[in-house]
Amino acid sequence: MGMKHQPSKTSSSSSFFRFTTFLTFALLASLLFIKPPALNLQEPFFRSEHPRFYGDLREAQFPWNKLCFGPASEKLKLAVFSKTWPVGAAPGGMERHASTLYSALAGRGHEVRVFTVPSDRLPRPDIHQGSLHVHFAANDHGSVNCSLAFEIFNRENMAGAFDYVHTESVSLPHWRAKMVPKVAVTWHGIWYEIMHSKLFQELLLEPQGVRPTPSADLRDAMPRLVDEIRFFSSYTQHICISNSAGELLVNIYQLPRRNVHVILNGVDHTKFVYDPEVGARFRQRYGVPSNASVVMGVAGRLVRDKGHPLLYEAFSSICERHPGVFLLVAGSGPWGRRYEDLGPSVKVLGALDPSELSEFYNALDVFVNPTLRPQGLDLTLIEAMQCGKPVLTPNFPSITGTIVLNQGFGYTFSPNVGSFVEALESAIRDGPSVLQKKGMACKAYALSMFTATKMASAYERFFLCMKNDKYCKYPLSTDC
Repeated sequence: MGMKHQPSKTSSSSSFFRFTTFLTFALLASLLFIKPPALNLQEPFFRSEHPRFYGDLREAQFPWNKLCFGPASEKLKLAVFSKTWPVGAAPGGMERHASTLYSALAGRGHEVRVFTVPSDRLPRPDIHQGSLHVHFAANDHGSVNCSLAFEIFNRENMAGAFDYVHTESVSLPHWRAKMVPKVAVTWHGIWYEIMHSKLFQELLLEPQGVRPTPSADLRDAMPRLVDEIRFFSSYTQHICISNSAGELLVNIYQLPRRNVHVILNGVDHTKFVYDPEVGARFRQRYGVPSNASVVMGVAGRLVRDKGHPLLYEAFSSICERHPGVFLLVAGSGPWGRRYEDLGPSVKVLGALDPSELSEFYNALDVFVNPTLRPQGLDLTLIEAMQCGKPVLTPNFPSITGTIVLNQGFGYTFSPNVGSFVEALESAIRDGPSVLQKKGMACKAYALSMFTATKMASAYERFFLCMKNDKYCKYPLSTDC
């Protein structure tokens, strides 16, 4: 009887697995393909015009970068927890963001103490440069030792209390954040957005005509989202770096709107500047044909989730129909060798020194970002815009609601090869003259929103507001 009963158990188990798999996909679909009920393009988070705002900044429903804050007479002591700190060549976007923001705040006279590890994961001495102090607290593997970082933080706090504590995403884990009464977190990606990324990668990599088998990541996505929503309330205040993320934290994560703020990333606009002559020299140095009809470029890690399988397939199609189009690939990773297979229409540059990035952007007619990660605010898009270049990028909410507000800034596409090719064709049809005009529009917009000065000024006012309610009023007599 035992043998006869066993197939029934197997069948039952298989049926249950199929049911749970179906349920997971159904829940994912409901989240990913149906708009949250409160998302409305007319809501204030999505307004692109300069707001006329009077009142409490904690009620602002647009990026603080849009406002003009005056100088601060009061100096702050800030504690910062960051995943890594840029050391050595080719640092990633997160490291560059951290260095730019906290160096700018220290330059404004605030004491900033960062608890982190070097990006190269090698033993290094702490950094003390004026008001900026970087404390390295690494474990044996070079990652952050949370206990050691918190121990150093407590020692510095006893020497003189911090006015506020700031963490980049979960660099300060939520169970420790509960111990800190004055803490704000900046989210560079939330799980709701990450689920989009995993879904797009699954759809792109699954062969056509083959019924997809859900990956473990997709099956685990819903429980992880629920867990994240539950622990987000461990942080007192929340800063988002895109308009769409701000709406999601209010509508999906159910956080009080008064505790959710949008401050967009910024880059050093004195380093990323429009300079056609520098761009022309860069083209000559790397052998870009003088008769190239349109020069495109992509920068960053050459890995799957950055969309390089998508770009490879799309540009393979473009090469056949438009032999005069040229692609510059800046970065390192496994897809570098694949691009070399595309022949003379592609030049793989490898990882560029940060000082060369502005030259690289200036050498382009249009900057392409094929990312499959619809989260955060990619610095490469902002850097290219500062250099006067239009962008061609997926139509993710974090991008279209914050960076590429209309067709005057560039081109967007759905994350599939067909849509990508159509967008590339549009840029090619427009040609260098139209692309140059769009690039100037990008430059003007980036200077008004995405500079290190605007970002640091907004964060400065945020921390002052959190310390003392009087700074929450806008405008003050010292504001622009």
